[in-house]
Amino acid sequence: MTTVYDFTATAIDGTDVPLNRFRGKALLIVNTASKCGFTGQYAGLEALQRQYADRPFEVLGFPCNQFGNQEPGKAAEIAAFCTSTFSVDFPMFDKIEVNGPNRHPLYDWLTRQKRGFLGSRDIKWNFTKFLTDREGRVVARFAPQVEPADISGPIEALL
Repeated sequence: MTTVYDFTATAIDGTDVPLNRFRGKALLIVNTASKCGFTGQYAGLEALQRQYADRPFEVLGFPCNQFGNQEPGKAAEIAAFCTSTFSVDFPMFDKIEVNGPNRHPLYDWLTRQKRGFLGSRDIKWNFTKFLTDREGRVVARFAPQVEPADISGPIEALL
């Protein structure tokens, strides 16, 4: 059976990161953007990361420019923005596509595991969130409007 730990992604610094590195942790995987109405959620995501810093949990951020050209920058610009504006300390990855023929394999798998509104696989907007359990299975998908703090309950249930 495939799990989230079977994938590799490129970190924002250009290094390949086998997601197996996070084995045994619940993960909140989020497609992000720096110029979006939901960009303020970076603060909530970082708050979750800090709240559960001593627990088996990690937030993973995947910048994406597929929605309204809201993530136009290069990796270094994105990293600098996240650090300077929101003190982001959770792992950030290189910009990816979450929909279409160039959809990253991780997102191809995530969207097959938990479909969105009316059964659609497509990600509708930035800050769609996927929660995986400590065995690497997708247990929930949250719409962009769901604030990170509102996911505390489901995270607690997994820890």
